[in-house]
Amino acid sequence: MRKYEAMFILVPDLEEEVRNNIIEKFKGIIEQNGTVEKVDEWGVRRLAYEIKHYAEGYYVVINFQGESSVVNELDRISKITEQVIRHMIVKEDE
Repeated sequence: MRKYEAMFILVPDLEEEVRNNIIEKFKGIIEQNGTVEKVDEWGVRRLAYEIKHYAEGYYVVINFQGESSVVNELDRISKITEQVIRHMIVKEDE
């Protein structure tokens, strides 16, 4: 299994319960065929430029180990989740 880091920028005005459900959903996808090492919530930060009419976003970083199928599924789900403004998944150097 390879190590990955996924960053998600969520809509900043989500309720805490909805935000936690989205994070748990992503963790569940990872745990099907991998392991979550760390979830780091950075909170609301200003964006460099407006994305979908938002000047701020709620940042979440998840470090995990998994196969490429996990990355593909996480990418697919992130694209269809309306509350995700942007996402990026990168392979960490060993």
